[in-house]
Amino acid sequence: MAPQFQIPKVQKAAIVETTDAPLKVVDNHPVKQPEELAPGECLVQLDCSGVCHTDLHARQGDWPLQAKLPLIGGHEGVGRIVAIGAHTQNSPVQVGDRVGIKWLAYSCLDCEPCRKGLEQSCLKGKYSGFTVDGTFSQYVVSWVTHVTPIPDGIESAEAASILCAGITVYRAIKYSRTHIGDWIVLPGAGGGLGHLAVQYAVAMGLRVVAVDTGAEKKELCLKLGAEKWVDFKESKDLVKDIVEATGGLGAHAAVVTAATGAAYAQAIDYLRMGGTLMVVGLPARASLSADIFFTVTKSITIVGSYVGNRQDAREALDIAARGKVKCYYQLKPLSALAETYEGLAEGKVVGRVVLNMKE
Repeated sequence: MAPQFQIPKVQKAAIVETTDAPLKVVDNHPVKQPEELAPGECLVQLDCSGVCHTDLHARQGDWPLQAKLPLIGGHEGVGRIVAIGAHTQNSPVQVGDRVGIKWLAYSCLDCEPCRKGLEQSCLKGKYSGFTVDGTFSQYVVSWVTHVTPIPDGIESAEAASILCAGITVYRAIKYSRTHIGDWIVLPGAGGGLGHLAVQYAVAMGLRVVAVDTGAEKKELCLKLGAEKWVDFKESKDLVKDIVEATGGLGAHAAVVTAATGAAYAQAIDYLRMGGTLMVVGLPARASLSADIFFTVTKSITIVGSYVGNRQDAREALDIAARGKVKCYYQLKPLSALAETYEGLAEGKVVGRVVLNMKE
């Protein structure tokens, strides 16, 4: 018999009413009740939610695509399913299961991108904390086909950031055309995505050049297995330093997780012949500039990589659950979300911030 849960009528939630209004944390936001759930929907009581740079963009409204308003942000939630909509057929998850809420809340599974494994680019996709309400609340509605089962062996707070940051960098490295022993450059290596990218790359047998700034980030990157460190603020010639660090030929690949256009500008110059540039970090407004002559003559491949599909999510979580990747995070209450946004905007957050939704 499925476990029974007492579901309240109201909950605590962080709400963005307009992009120029202060973030509002309320304790009387309605909870969708079980009888209100549509077939295929589920209600998840959240334990925690990670905070991502994407949440900051949604809050500020500075992307070319605008989030819905008012908005409950967040897309890295972990919790228990407490209800499933009536008449849901063949649900892959059950009431009581521990699951994760990702950026991709829903995809149709039948359009051309979905059929080709690009569910995250679904023509009818819904996105947590952007086009539908997300995980900065105690309860969230999602879809049984798209919540991700959380394996044993990983704490909820650690799994939270794997659901976006981990999936994103794992997929990018997976498709970077690198092989064991190759050099990979990771601009933004000390940040939320970057510090996970260092670990996934090491777990996949790659040699890491970490690019970031600051003593704390340097210590973290080297501790996690990066072989080389380049401080972009201290370096007088970033390209030269990276080329020298990679044996004089340049890197086989770069996965740019930094959310600045400048991080992309020099990548073509420090990649070796046949190198791959994985475009991941999303600045608010920037263009990707690449020297066409050297992109062609060096046979460079440029690939956009956008989060990941349901299979990528399971693979990324499995690697983390087996202890190969560990998320470094600070656990804070929901009331700390506004100050977390400030830290992200200033580039001062080391690792990841996870919000405790049980407080």
